[in-house]
Amino acid sequence: MKINTWKLILVLAVVSACKKEVDNGTTPTPTPPVLESVPLKSVATFPIAVAGSNGAFLTNPTSSELLKRDFNGITFENEMKNSALVTSSGGYNFATADAMVAAAQAANIQIHGHVLAWHSQAQGTYYRSILNAARPSGVNLVPNPGFETGDANSFVNFTVLNSGNPAGTATITAGSGAAEVRSGSRSMKVVNPTAYTTEQWRVQVATDPIPLTVGKQYQVSYWVKAATANGSIRLSTQPTPLYQGDQTIGTAWQQVTWLITANEAQTRIVFDMGRNSNTYFIDDVSVNELVTSGSPTNNYTKVDSLLKTTIQQIAGHFKGKVRGWDVINEMFADGPAGAIRNNTNTANATANDIFVWSEYLGRDFGVKAFTYAAQADPTAKLFINDYNLEFSTAKLDSLIAYVAEIRGKGAKVDGIGTQMHVSINTSKDQIDAHFKKLAATGLLVHVSELDIGVNTNNAASLVFTEALENTQAEMYSYIVTSYMRNVPKAQRYGITIWGLLDNQSWRYRNGADYPLLYTPAGTKKKAYDAVLNALRSGL
Repeated sequence: MKINTWKLILVLAVVSACKKEVDNGTTPTPTPPVLESVPLKSVATFPIAVAGSNGAFLTNPTSSELLKRDFNGITFENEMKNSALVTSSGGYNFATADAMVAAAQAANIQIHGHVLAWHSQAQGTYYRSILNAARPSGVNLVPNPGFETGDANSFVNFTVLNSGNPAGTATITAGSGAAEVRSGSRSMKVVNPTAYTTEQWRVQVATDPIPLTVGKQYQVSYWVKAATANGSIRLSTQPTPLYQGDQTIGTAWQQVTWLITANEAQTRIVFDMGRNSNTYFIDDVSVNELVTSGSPTNNYTKVDSLLKTTIQQIAGHFKGKVRGWDVINEMFADGPAGAIRNNTNTANATANDIFVWSEYLGRDFGVKAFTYAAQADPTAKLFINDYNLEFSTAKLDSLIAYVAEIRGKGAKVDGIGTQMHVSINTSKDQIDAHFKKLAATGLLVHVSELDIGVNTNNAASLVFTEALENTQAEMYSYIVTSYMRNVPKAQRYGITIWGLLDNQSWRYRNGADYPLLYTPAGTKKKAYDAVLNALRSGL
């Protein structure tokens, strides 16, 4: 890296001026300036942001410090997605996202909201249950649902899978008395003295395998309370795991429900209770098939109502706290490229965490989603976001035409997000061309999820050689420069790198790829300097 002489003198002068003298009769040795630690945010003329999970931002000290030091924007990697905020019974849980918002605000970091309406990572089973007017059948498939049968330390039809670390740290016994039992004469009492934070599985009790019909929907339900506030329980399944979000448990009896689509003919329901130290009382467990009465009626109207409620609850909750929103994410399919998604061209469309909004709303999806988002937060910049726009001309052209269509119908669309999950061999001509097309819309352009893979053969593992690092750095430089050269300054919403440390990336896969700006230890890679120098170019 080249450093101008006058800049070096200035840095040394600042270090000297700020150093406290030590009165020990010797001349202190000045700390040498760390010239390579120039933050990206200090040279960018637009927001330079990064994606961060709750762990990367709040609990990992290395990535947390890098984020606060080098960037001035953040997109929450998962914590503002539908499945993170909407519970399986249609409620809302903002606790984790709120904590991240507070931390970002304290660090003066701008937040870009991701995402209000996406077909993936959504409460698909819950939404489909609303469409089909489904209700739980009257047949409870759980034997011994009230824990009435068993001895003092065990229950018929239930098995303790884990009891802490070391085993036996947590105790599972029969609860008794009015304070510990909701109905009948017994409950399950779980005393967990150790908070295993992210390891809910450390304390586990499971039902015996329950016969279910693969593809059918079921409601899992139980009643619970904790001895003290801020308890935490999660349900999961075995042998093929499904996971409920963590449920906050208080000191009064509360019913927890979870909707699943069966993926095994014999399924265990597992209570995971390792996250927080507490004492839990569980009673009246049930698993009931969801049955429909009559045929579905007017799903268009129902989905419209669900979309409006979801967007206005989420965008309204964060009103004034986010700079902008990805209102719609990945609306266009790959096959055929540029087609609007439906249940046919979307893989696993009826999975628990998939709900294809445009299957029911068609081309009206965009108008409605952007209208509801604008009503909920009028000052936020609103984006449509998609991937492979630099690769698929058909998808890019379809998206641009669709944006013009819905804007013509009154939708407030402020910008287009291009994800740019690219590789070192991505066509540079196509990168330039797609930025030019996006800029020609006159809308804001957001490079929203940038990472650059080096594993072009999709090998199971890879040695990250100096040659690969150099090539990756050059591609990072090219993309940042192309963005600045081809997108006018007034349309540059910013660039977001999709992660911090290589091993925090969704592409890392235990060493199969190294797509980001920092090593797992937090050391800057050549790609960091490449981005820094491109931002300094003055374009």
